[in-house]
Amino acid sequence: MIDVTRFDDAKAYDAKGHFGMTAMRLQGQGVTGLEDYWVGFSTFLPGGGADKAAAPTGKVYVVLEGEITVTTAEGDTVIGKYDSCYIPPNTERSIVNATNHAVQMLVISPN
Repeated sequence: MIDVTRFDDAKAYDAKGHFGMTAMRLQGQGVTGLEDYWVGFSTFLPGGGADKAAAPTGKVYVVLEGEITVTTAEGDTVIGKYDSCYIPPNTERSIVNATNHAVQMLVISPN
């Protein structure tokens, strides 16, 4: 049997170090039986983002609407609609929505 999370039933959670945004868990981490990784949906308001931090696991960002700026030691990278990027484990990054439009993004990360 497939494990479906209806978007209207998704619950918001507090994403540590993030501001001006809402995060919802879609798969994994207690929402469904997915064990290997989790999938989240984030909405960043204009000026919203995440403080500089590193995670022990890698992450994939997939922008569904708008554009977001990802900053690492290598500099700034703008990720636009349908673009994706991979942030390797232990890589310091910050993100910011530097536009006047909301950004919608999927986040995929191993547990």
